[in-house]
Amino acid sequence: MKLNIIKLGKIEYDEAYKIQQEIVRLRQDGLVNDTILLLEHFPVITVGRSGDEDNIIITQEMLNENHVNVSHVNRGGDVTYHGPGQIVGYPIIDLSNHGKDLKLYVEKLEEVIIKLLKEEFNIEAYRKDKKYTGVWVDDNKITAIGVLIKRWVTMHGFAFNVNTNLDHFNWIIPCGIQDKGVISLKSILGKELDINIINDMVVKYFCEVFGYGDINECSLESILPHK
Repeated sequence: MKLNIIKLGKIEYDEAYKIQQEIVRLRQDGLVNDTILLLEHFPVITVGRSGDEDNIIITQEMLNENHVNVSHVNRGGDVTYHGPGQIVGYPIIDLSNHGKDLKLYVEKLEEVIIKLLKEEFNIEAYRKDKKYTGVWVDDNKITAIGVLIKRWVTMHGFAFNVNTNLDHFNWIIPCGIQDKGVISLKSILGKELDINIINDMVVKYFCEVFGYGDINECSLESILPHK
């Protein structure tokens, strides 16, 4: 199977959301291959379909002072934070080629990060029960997952804390879960990681878990020429 890989660097959430929507439409119409966007967001709090704004626990004034936007989105899940140092992956793939199984798809996204952490860093990560999606180390979440399926094409995806400023999670109750913590690769290893290297690891294990053998790292302009 073929996979396009597009690395967007740091990008505003709303701009990346529009890009996702455009590529989703193209994928639904069979005009592009499966694609994954890899990027970092500037600080933003997102509220999913089942989200509760009460889980944002800082004032609007503090949000303004820290230049943090709040975006309501159509993915599943509650309140999440995205910011620099966090690798966000937005797979836009046709699940018709992956069993048309949403539960299996989420488990595979979790498996990508679980395998990466184990094989590259000897870190034991795991998935909890279905109430708590994502990837966990001890009792702390290192990767959040929230997805949406349209005509069996996926959008949204995962947020992997690499060098993320964990203090920013104090602005919210992450995913509405009050009794669990948040962790990053940097906080586990005690050192800053090269985001580019970790991005390549994500690609490696994503392709391994989902069975992609034909990889095309390309620009956004090659997919959306007007960009």
